[in-house]
Order: sequence, then structure tokens, then C-alpha cells
Amino acid sequence: MSTPLLKYVLCSAVLYAPMVFAQDATDTAVEATSSADESATSTTPSDAQVDQPHKKPRSHTIETLKNIHKDQLKVDAKAAQPEAVKDPLQPLNRKIYHFNDTLDKHVVRPVAVQYKEKIPEDVRGGFSNFRNNMRDPWNSTNQMLQGKPKKSFKTLGKFVLNTVTSLGMADIAKRKNLTSENETFGNTLGVWGVPSGPYIVLPMFGPSTFRDGFGMLAVDTFARPQGYLYKDDKIFWSMVALEGIDSRAQFLELDSVVQGDQYAALRDVYLQRRNYDIAVRRGEDPTTDMFMEDSFDDDGTTIDDQDNETSTDDPQLQDDANQNPLPTQ
Repeated sequence: MSTPLLKYVLCSAVLYAPMVFAQDATDTAVEATSSADESATSTTPSDAQVDQPHKKPRSHTIETLKNIHKDQLKVDAKAAQPEAVKDPLQPLNRKIYHFNDTLDKHVVRPVAVQYKEKIPEDVRGGFSNFRNNMRDPWNSTNQMLQGKPKKSFKTLGKFVLNTVTSLGMADIAKRKNLTSENETFGNTLGVWGVPSGPYIVLPMFGPSTFRDGFGMLAVDTFARPQGYLYKDDKIFWSMVALEGIDSRAQFLELDSVVQGDQYAALRDVYLQRRNYDIAVRRGEDPTTDMFMEDSFDDDGTTIDDQDNETSTDDPQLQDDANQNPLPTQ
């Protein structure tokens, strides 16, 4: 694991770049066809149209990146914010999301299904306990950095007990009420007050933000013990792939839950969960400015429409409403 970050970047570029350019080429071809149809239907072009030089359509992805301002990168993304604020890179993010989704449908999910069907539950549970136990030293370090020494020592004690008794294959410490929370350097940065930055989708890794993506790729990858135990690159990446398959197998039942615009739904769920995690760790109210307000009632009418229907300037109707209130259930 000498250069895992570099290998991830190169692998992502090799896999993802052809898809980006292919999609851009398709969009450009569609735009060119539309322009040709419009020109064919126009019988008498104006002088301005004749004199205007032909401009090659530019990649929508490149245009999106060029229009990003520095202030947009300082946002603390929340699900309740407008899309232009929380997700200014949406055109690029959607392409990466479709790439990840295609990879999941044709590779990751089929393997995860076979993994769950063929591997006994006890074996899968033991491996999950092992990889969770290996995260505890870094979890303890982050908790110490967040100013929670008691939690840090408790997590470290859980790691020592499970490692000594079962090499982490069984969660013996749970019987002693020793539990831990999954911590990342992104969590620590959030506790320190670093804004999340806009929402991004990472190739193969999925939903993230600028803060969480930096924490995972630049710090978490090098700080966890797995990178030093599996010094051989083949073993390291095999374990990373196996961990990904194991994690995917645990969420197979949720595939049919998300309906409609899955990209937007997963984005908002991710941002809500991350803001909740950070707020809890900072001792703040996790519901403040986190959830999107629902402006529709159960029958599909908006709250504003109901207010307009119930309000009236007729004093007789107001008196009748006061004298005959609606029954309460």
C-alpha cells in the first residue's frame, strides 16, 4: 500500500474518463442535431445568422467546473438548501453517480448477492466484526482529537479486549457494555467547525463532500492499521474489495426502497445523516436547519392554499366558524 491514493485516482480516471467523454459527445451530438433541424426549418436566415461564425459546443461538464466560484466551496451543505448551494457540481456528480450505479448493477451487486448466498452468516459476521475491530484504534484517535478522552479510552479498551480474546472475530466487549462509534477524520474536521463544502460523488466510493472526501482519501486511508498490516498491494486491495462487497451485502434489501429521482434522494439522505452525525458530536440540536420542509398536506394541497381557503374577509363566515368549531378527535 505504498501509494493507495495515487492508485485510486489513476484507477478512477481510467474507468470513469471514457464515460464522461462519451456522455459529452452524446450531448454534443444531440445539440448539433437540434441545431441542424432548426436550420433546416428556417427558410430565410437573417444576416446575423449568416455572419455568425460556427462555434463548437463546449462540454457541459467543463462549463460547470469553470463556473464554480470559491465562495461556493465554503458552503456547509444541508439537505434543506437549494440545489445550487448544496450541489453546484450536479451535472458532473450525476455522471459519476450513473457510472457508480452501472458498476454496481453489473459487478458489485451480483457479487454481493452471491457472497450473501454462498458464505455462511457466521463467517460473514466474523469478518464484519474483524474489520470493525480494526477500525477502533483510528476511532479512538479521532475521539481524542474531538476532545472526548473517556470515549477514546473506552473504544481502545474494546479493541484490546476483542483482539486478545478472539482476534476481533467476535464482539466480546459488547457483553461488557463496551461499544464504539465509527469515526472518520471528516467527523473530526466537522467537530472543529470546518464546513463540509458542496456535495460530491466520488468514483466507486459514492456520496461525499469536500471535507469528508479529503478526510477519507488523504487521512483515513493512511491512518488505519489495515494499511500497515497488509503491506502487499495485492492483499491490501483484495481486502478493500472484500470489505466493499461485505458492506454492499448488508444493504441489498434497500435497493427497492428509493423511488423516483434516486440521485437527489440519496444525496439528501446522505447530507441529513452527515449533518446529524456532526451535530450530535458537537452537542447541538441535530434537527436545526437539517430537514427539508414539507409544504404539502396528505391530500396534495399546499399549506398556503389551505390558509387562503380558510381565511376570509366575510365577518358572517368568521362568526359561523367561531360558533361551530370543528370537532376534535
